[in-house]
Order: sequence, then structure tokens, then C-alpha cells
Amino acid sequence: MLVKEIKELRNIIKEYKRQGFTIGFVPTMGALHEGHQSLIKRAAKENDKVIVSVFVNPTQFGPTEDYDAYPRNIEKDLETAKEAGSYIVFNPEPSEMYFENKSTSVSVLNLTDKLCGAKRPGHFDGVCLVVSKLFNIVTPDKAYFGQKDAQQVAVLKRMIRDLNFDVEIVECPIIREEDGLAKSSRNTYLSIDERKSALVLSRSLKLAKEALMSGERDAQKIKEIIRNELNLDPLARIDYVEVVDAESLEDVNTIENKILIPIAVYIGKTRLIDNLIF
Repeated sequence: MLVKEIKELRNIIKEYKRQGFTIGFVPTMGALHEGHQSLIKRAAKENDKVIVSVFVNPTQFGPTEDYDAYPRNIEKDLETAKEAGSYIVFNPEPSEMYFENKSTSVSVLNLTDKLCGAKRPGHFDGVCLVVSKLFNIVTPDKAYFGQKDAQQVAVLKRMIRDLNFDVEIVECPIIREEDGLAKSSRNTYLSIDERKSALVLSRSLKLAKEALMSGERDAQKIKEIIRNELNLDPLARIDYVEVVDAESLEDVNTIENKILIPIAVYIGKTRLIDNLIF
């Protein structure tokens, strides 16, 4: 069922809550793939009802980014969501979500000025604003996000803690293609040759994991292993390779606690991200 208006969705949710149903929520920007389906399926296992939002959020795109080109296919998204266990897809227009003279912003300090946040100024402010609005509209018990956007998960966890949102964030594993490439809506931008080159991301992280499993604890050496592998591919251009604390996202020199190794790499003109949690 496609819902376009906030008022209609709220009426549906009121009825769900009147009947005592728990609500799982999967916020997306559409172009749903198996990674999104894994989130929906888990939400369906853990909740009575699942709501999926499909909204290409303009406030998280920079002026030179791909907002207009971002893939949109709501009919296919409806089928994909239904297959995975969600019968409500919330697909509002930007004018439904944002007032023309909007005056409110939501910022999470410290976690958003590094990694993707450093490269995409204002991006996480846009993410936090739209997710705050969606949480306020849907009032879910649990919300499901993929580990592929690890910085986003860390930022949203901090936001719900600081703002006392009554929702549990459930972080779900990265879903990959058979050859290791992390599922992403932006994979559709890749040419055949670029698609082959994109495998260097997961390959470099696999080498890093092998080094960690063998006892390497020097973060600089781990970064060198990844960079050396990425530099072997002529189509790959490194944006960043980091080793950070999994919760605070602060740089790590000696690996002692739970870490996140996030990488961002341009394959041709397409910017891809991947990561490893260890």
C-alpha cells in the first residue's frame, strides 16, 4: 500500500497502536535492493507491522551531488518491499516533508566533521533532520539501518540518545554480491569495467581483516595494507581510508577495542563506501 501523506500514515499508525501492534521502521531513499530487503525481513521477524519510507531527501545532498540523478522507481520499490514483508510504503513529496520557509535544523557535533561528513558538508545535518521527522511521524519501536553506512548509524545512535527518542536502532550486517561487492543503489552507475574494479574495496578490507586476525594492531600498517591494494587498480581513486573507534569515530593508533575501518573510493565518477568492524 502506497501512502503519500503524513496525515494518512499517522491514522494508520494510530490504528496499529490501538490494536497493540509493535512497529518496525526501515527508512530508505528507494531503489530498493537485497540489502534493503534484509532490513525489511528482519523488521518483519521482530515486529507486528513494518513501515518502509521511500524518500530521496533533498537536504542531505550537496549542490554538486546526484539528487536529480538518484535512481527512482516507486512501482518496483513497492513490489520489493512487499516481497520482504512490508505492506506500507511511505513515499511523500518533498513539499509534504518540508515547509518552504523551514527554520529548524538538527546537528550532531563531533561525529559528523570527519569521514563522509568532512567530504560532504551538511550531509549529516540533512540526514538527522529527515530521520528526526520520520521518527516523529512513524513513532516506531525499532528502526533498522545497514552497517554499510556505519558513520550514519553512529550519528543516529548519538542523536536518539541526546534527544531521548523512544526508538531502538537495530544495526544490520552489510549484504554483498556473490563476488563481495557491497550492495548499493549507486552500483547501477558503474560501467562493466568499473563494476569489476569496484571489487577492490572488499578485497582490500579482506586483506586488512586477515592482518588483524594474524595479530597486527598498528592502525597505520592496516591502513597501508588497504591503500596498497586500492592503488593497484587504475580506476580506483581513494577518498579516505581510516581506522577509528567504533563508537566515538575518533582516530585509533593502536588497536585495542572495537574498531571501524571505513573506506571511501571513487571508481570512475562513482563514490563507493565500504567498511569493516573488528
